[in-house]
Amino acid sequence: MHVTSSVRPPLVTGGKKYEDVTQDICKQVEGAPSTAWKIAFSFSVLIFIYGGYCLWMTWYDGIGMWGLNKTIGWSWDITNFVWWVGIGHAGTLISAVLLLFRQKWRTSINRAAEAMTIFAVICAATFIIAHMGRPWLGYWVLPLPNAFGSLWVNFNSALMWDVFAISTYFSVSLLFWYVGLIPDFATIRERATGIRRVIYGALSFNWDGSAKTWSRYEAVSLVLAGVATPLVLSVHTIVSMDFATSIIPGWHTTIFPPYFVAGAIFSGFAMVLSLMLVTRVLYNLEDYITIEHIESMNKIILTTGSIVGIAYLTEFFMAWYSGVYYEAFAFQNRAFGPYWWAYASMMTCNVVTPQLFWFRKIRRSLVWTFILSIIVNIGMWFERFVIICTSLSRDFIPSSWAMFSPTMYDVGDFLFTFGLFFTCFLLFAKYFPVINMAEVKAIMKSSSEKKQ
Repeated sequence: MHVTSSVRPPLVTGGKKYEDVTQDICKQVEGAPSTAWKIAFSFSVLIFIYGGYCLWMTWYDGIGMWGLNKTIGWSWDITNFVWWVGIGHAGTLISAVLLLFRQKWRTSINRAAEAMTIFAVICAATFIIAHMGRPWLGYWVLPLPNAFGSLWVNFNSALMWDVFAISTYFSVSLLFWYVGLIPDFATIRERATGIRRVIYGALSFNWDGSAKTWSRYEAVSLVLAGVATPLVLSVHTIVSMDFATSIIPGWHTTIFPPYFVAGAIFSGFAMVLSLMLVTRVLYNLEDYITIEHIESMNKIILTTGSIVGIAYLTEFFMAWYSGVYYEAFAFQNRAFGPYWWAYASMMTCNVVTPQLFWFRKIRRSLVWTFILSIIVNIGMWFERFVIICTSLSRDFIPSSWAMFSPTMYDVGDFLFTFGLFFTCFLLFAKYFPVINMAEVKAIMKSSSEKKQ
């Protein structure tokens, strides 16, 4: 009788020992920056500076610097805001949800995904601040007493719900990320000398590595994971309500909350893949970010991409089935109107190309994975653009129809967030351990020897 072996491929390859893991991860923090890192960092800082100039001009002269008009009052600003919030979803999903489900393949990618979440939410917040027009009065969105010179907020507004949902999401994600870093900071502290030892000692909160300390660490991690898990659903659900609670054709639909959540996970995992594939090569982490990790993430992209595709078809069906003329026209306008090229790009990038991941060779191909991850994020940006601009450009009254044309300041503010994101991520990858050493060591034995 022929018996087929079902041993799961190891998640850490190369016959690594515990001391090898410490050395491989710490050397990126302890060594001098590489030439590739310096070039990438310089380029991101230049983009950050140019974008900062455009953002300053927007604040100085007002949002009239953007290409908005009386018909399209939201465009690139809210498009980019929703896009960045969506990218930030994967970090919490990988860290919290997969931790609760005891998925060991998360251990090599959760640290970078968590950092990506923090930086993406910060980038999203810049569009909220810019769109205020007077950012120095930004505290008006907080429920402060009138003694502070502000007005009491309108809790019935979905925009107000955004403030609470995203600030809570950011706070919990930041805490979850930092708590996971503490044991690794202690490891670096023990290897460091001088001022570096003092800095990493302070960051590690004098971690002593005792059994009691580890027990508390694991308990806190589980509590934070339990708190963060509902946020994966709530944050983008509430963002979708910015649109779904309006009466604009194409927005006023109950499918938006699950559709937005699936799209957020879809784009977030694509961005994690893009970053981790580059990090894998630059830092020689092929033994820790393996093909098994990449294939598992591609399966999630395939699943969420298929859900997004079904949501697109459901929207068209409901527009036809409802019998509402304005709703039907909104979707005809998306597909065949003046923004047809954006809709075609969205459908191609988000529905067609992810289906290539049905093929195992493509799921396990580094080149194809990198290309498709970039295509997915381009498609998800077009999705937000299509939802916003096509719905606003042609509303109930034909005399008010208008087209949106971005200015250099629209583009510059978007580039500012790219510069900010990659500057922060590169600094993180250089001075913080990019892979969770403690968790990788915990799964090394079981991942290489346990038979399924």
